Amino acid sequence: MNINNFFQFLVPKDKKFFPLFEEASSNLIEIATNLHEAVNLPLKERDVLFQKIDALEQKGEDITRQTNLELSRNFITPFDREDIHALITSIDNVADNLQGASSRMKLYQVDKITKSIRKLTEINLEACQNIDVAVRELRDLKKIKNITDACVRINKLENKSDNVYDKAVLDLFENETDAKNIIKYKEVLSVLETAADKCKSVASVLESISVKHS
Repeated sequence: MNINNFFQFLVPKDKKFFPLFEEASSNLIEIATNLHEAVNLPLKERDVLFQKIDALEQKGEDITRQTNLELSRNFITPFDREDIHALITSIDNVADNLQGASSRMKLYQVDKITKSIRKLTEINLEACQNIDVAVRELRDLKKIKNITDACVRINKLENKSDNVYDKAVLDLFENETDAKNIIKYKEVLSVLETAADKCKSVASVLESISVKHS
């Protein structure tokens, strides 16, 4: 038994942190799902989903706050305190950017949803689903490969989002003549691409945790 496994054995099964991680990753899927559904609806039908996203993002903030509160209360944690803080913060950053995309679409009254926007919301949804897969393996850390495989998929999705974003911006500058449209569409595309980047940041934290406990 290596030293990490020894300490893992001594630490009692966590009753606080793992449920919070799983609630945060599940909440992330809900946000990404609502956003992807919203961009496939007419303008007037999106507001209900945008409001749901706002509420879910606030729920994510509450989960982050509760996790940090538990960190201050508990001396023994299931893994490094820095990793716990980094994980919950990185998940919250994804939620912030997904909500940022929905708020910009609402604020700018983006009527026509482009294929690139739909593709980016689809990529983010898939990345969030993989985050959830990896997070649920943290309880016992027995299936490290499931975590690393999910992280590989997230990294590939982030690379795909970069390509979609680059092509979309190029197309925007080549074919759009209205400066206002260029600004609002580029902002929406940018925040969606940033959300995918933040998913990659979550994967980095998850990989770091898995390496320490492998």
